[in-house]
Amino acid sequence: MKLRNTLIVTSVAICLLNACASVSNTTPDANTQAAAPRPKPQMQAVLNELAALGAKPVAELTPQQARQQPTPADAVKSLLKKQGKPLGPQPVAQVQDSVVPGRAGGIPIRAYWPRIGGAPLPVVLYVHGGGWVLADLDTYDATPRAIANAAQAIVISTHYRQAPEHRFPAAHEDVFTVYLWVRENAARFGGDPNRIAVMGESAGGNMAATVALIARDNKIPMPVHQVLVYPVADNRMDTPSYQRNDDAKPLDRDDMRWFFNQYLRAPSDGDNGLISLVDVVNLKGLPSATVITAEIDPLQSEGQRYAQRLQEAGVPVDYKNYSGVTHEFFGMTAVLDDARAAVDQAASDLRESFERAPR
Repeated sequence: MKLRNTLIVTSVAICLLNACASVSNTTPDANTQAAAPRPKPQMQAVLNELAALGAKPVAELTPQQARQQPTPADAVKSLLKKQGKPLGPQPVAQVQDSVVPGRAGGIPIRAYWPRIGGAPLPVVLYVHGGGWVLADLDTYDATPRAIANAAQAIVISTHYRQAPEHRFPAAHEDVFTVYLWVRENAARFGGDPNRIAVMGESAGGNMAATVALIARDNKIPMPVHQVLVYPVADNRMDTPSYQRNDDAKPLDRDDMRWFFNQYLRAPSDGDNGLISLVDVVNLKGLPSATVITAEIDPLQSEGQRYAQRLQEAGVPVDYKNYSGVTHEFFGMTAVLDDARAAVDQAASDLRESFERAPR
């Protein structure tokens, strides 16, 4: 994939959302004091494997140490090995690594072509998770492969500058830069520039959502759809799901506090609309959305609240909370029935959005 320069988003453009006023994030929840939910057997097997690999809470580690420890993806591979199942990734037609020029240097991306033929194909810009600190294109390899085949689209998985070496809004800038590049270059790699969607998990879900917001506010063509998988959408860690899942694995309240401390320049950055999506006053005119949350996840309430706020603004939303599973479940299609169901949900919504988009 030959690259060429494109428009680069600046900090000034990114911070246009700073003026967003706050709105109430108080949502009644009868289950606030309920006992912490229990993982389903398939989910528990992964958690057991992660513990056996020696994974520690990131809040106890330095960023460098946290980047070296076992991940949920490693736990899935270890479990598959014990079950005598194939360890290889889901096959796609082609995978190619490239670099997109960014304001602070090259931004690594990885393109996945689906097994179906034909062109031009729709495109999904996928943003991996990791709290703006951890993980890379290899860690989150399973989801782009699954989505490429299930949504019948080219998936561009993007990396970004990470904290604490690069603090807010560096990662957000990089993701939007890649979105601009994908728009400009889609036709050159067999994609349709009129059928581009965004998708992300966790911190990546947060940044996928902000791509739509920044594009709208800067009068840049928006994605045709957004898939937000347990997105970070609030900087307040006092929601019902934080209370229920205070010490959940593999993500708990202390871990989220650690991630915010690494990425944000100051606590006040958490009030920025690029972080606290639920506080953005105007959500009208944004693309349709699929919002997926996990029951055993401190981020569940804020993902649900953002889905509600989108709906209140007239945005079509397909929201589902998957019970008995934890943060990071989405990429575990090799071992979790619920992950396969969630991928099918996301892929179905993506295909429908591509069908609705003008050619």
